[in-house]
Amino acid sequence: MNTIGTVDIATKTAGTRLSGNAGALSGFLVSGFLLALIGVILPAWGYHRNEASFVGAGNFFLSLAVGIVAAARIALPIVRRRGVSFVLASGCGLSCVALLYLALVSPPVAEWWRLAGFLALGAGAGLLNVGLFHAISNGYEADSAGTMNKGGIIYGMGSLAATLLVAGTYYAYTVPSILVFMALVPGFFAGMYAKRHYPAPAEGSHPTMRQALQDFRSPGAVLFALLLFFQFGNEWAIAGWLPIFLTRRVGLSPSGSLMVLALYWVFLITGRLVAVAILPRVRHGRLLMSSMVSAIFGCLMLVKTDNAFGASIGVCFVGAGFASIYPLVAEAIGRRFPYYHPGFFNGIFSFALLGGLAAPATLGYAASFWGVGVVMGIPLIGTFLVMALLLAIWLESKVTGR
Repeated sequence: MNTIGTVDIATKTAGTRLSGNAGALSGFLVSGFLLALIGVILPAWGYHRNEASFVGAGNFFLSLAVGIVAAARIALPIVRRRGVSFVLASGCGLSCVALLYLALVSPPVAEWWRLAGFLALGAGAGLLNVGLFHAISNGYEADSAGTMNKGGIIYGMGSLAATLLVAGTYYAYTVPSILVFMALVPGFFAGMYAKRHYPAPAEGSHPTMRQALQDFRSPGAVLFALLLFFQFGNEWAIAGWLPIFLTRRVGLSPSGSLMVLALYWVFLITGRLVAVAILPRVRHGRLLMSSMVSAIFGCLMLVKTDNAFGASIGVCFVGAGFASIYPLVAEAIGRRFPYYHPGFFNGIFSFALLGGLAAPATLGYAASFWGVGVVMGIPLIGTFLVMALLLAIWLESKVTGR
């Protein structure tokens, strides 16, 4: 009887943990949904019409990045005082309010008002991310690579959902109405997280932040952080500027360019699912090389194309090429860091997001001077940098035996 009771309790506890981890992972859907906003809303706001507006678009990406970094710095004390659920609900609630505010200050309202909205949106997304990395701790301990891969795939699905929402409603509703619809998503999750409870990790179950940060004394940890920085930059340079690039260079309508962007997300997500399935059965070096060739070919095709078909094929190659990088890195990080510290991993992820937003911000400033054709320059250069960093990580692991 006692044995049966113990088994029942263990089963219920495991089920609760799995359910909690699933609910936490669903938050990455909101994170991707929020961070895809600028790339899909810029054409709707008319930022594709002239190059003079590209600096303003770059400022939006920069403001979003500042909000994320600021939130990451202040969120940990809030987690300790108020709990994980409070931070998750607060992040979603602030994001909901930010989207409603952006609906009120859409053009022709002065651009500076929108900067404040993106700063608040970044702060909301930053709080959400900090809470998520605390909430998934049990899942990471059980399956580190699997949890990271699931989070990355769900994150991409959120970005795809935002793209399809704006593309599907582009001619049916006004931009403020679209933003109000988008605000419902984080609003729903704010209510959901307010009703859930995510217990703090038990004392002694994780290393201290100081112990975790000691890993950055090794070149390998620095290389991992730099790799994610540049890879996120590659992915979000495409996500942030592809619609404007296609509208200006290829002549697609804004809604048509958004559908091509949706195709990019479809291939990125599908490619990650395929990569996760085949990783145990293929040589990683061969997969890496084929991915790099695919991404480079896709970028060059986008530079040269002058029609929708060529743009669609190029985007498919870029999405498929970028897809396997994250699963490769997730598997390597899972082996290299078998323990888990939420603050440490949120720091790496925030650094990666900074790269993901710094790249499109830089593109906005560069495109205002040299034209929208430079949009494909950063992903192309970044792809070579990622390949070099992966090779450096491989060499470092061989030398150190790690």
